[in-house]
Amino acid sequence: MSGKYQLALYAALLLFGLVAPFLFYPVFLMKVLCFALFACAFNLLIGYAGLLSFGHAAFFSLAAYSTGHLLKVAGWPTGLGVLAGTLAAGLLGLAFGLLAIRRQGIYFAMITLALAQMVYFFFIQAPFTGGENGLQGVPRGSLFGISLQNDLNLYYVVLAVFVFGFALIKRTVHSPFGQVLKAIKENEPRAISLGYEVDRYKLLAMVLSTTLAGLAGAMKSVVLQLASLTDAHWHLSGEVVLMTLLGGMGTLLGPVVGATTVVTLQNYLASSPLGAYLPAPVVIGGIFIICVLAFRRGMVGELQALLKKSFNLS
Repeated sequence: MSGKYQLALYAALLLFGLVAPFLFYPVFLMKVLCFALFACAFNLLIGYAGLLSFGHAAFFSLAAYSTGHLLKVAGWPTGLGVLAGTLAAGLLGLAFGLLAIRRQGIYFAMITLALAQMVYFFFIQAPFTGGENGLQGVPRGSLFGISLQNDLNLYYVVLAVFVFGFALIKRTVHSPFGQVLKAIKENEPRAISLGYEVDRYKLLAMVLSTTLAGLAGAMKSVVLQLASLTDAHWHLSGEVVLMTLLGGMGTLLGPVVGATTVVTLQNYLASSPLGAYLPAPVVIGGIFIICVLAFRRGMVGELQALLKKSFNLS
């Protein structure tokens, strides 16, 4: 899509984001934004670096627990708590990357899954997490003198965080660093032959992806005032894969569309009588199967291909 069309699309989406809390429930919208950022962070790794991680829930949950504990127990300001949780996720991503980055394909995926399960079992045993009950009652506090107890105030903070994360990913993808990542994904031996230190590039992508995933987890703990074992479970790692593939892997807006679809279905079916007959995992799984069979590039990927073919938009 050309630059002017992209700019118009992003401006329209931003405008919709600004008026959305007057049309929909703000807490639901904030949850969507948190998981959309989480999916975008994951897409940076799989869609542009070609690294499939089955352990991204570890970074999401570490930031959620760290932020929740610092805000509730240590009494830290909200901004510092979120930054600390994000930093913790980035450091964990660095540790994971140093252990797994030399492996590729299913081996990389299995190592990240195994390490994430270690983190999950640590959270079960650790006293500060609250075990099965989770860390409840996380205070929202305030930011720059603005109370975050008000859903509308908090929504615009979450929206600003999402826009920052999305813009950072977009800038990274279109930077020389992002072009090298694409080259590594397409043909790693050739990238090595050109003199690129591919492990260093992949490690940097891993750290950036996990840091942004942590930012999403930290904001989620503030929004829902809760950090629980669900955040660390391998189901969430699988869910973010589903969100990315459903929306369109390797596209900027695909993970946003995928996350919005999944979170909306989960919330609707959880509160609807239909959910008793059609559980959310069954419906989402059915949609995923249809997309795999009919829309291999995901919803956004197929739409981009259609626009390119019909209107010659590149």
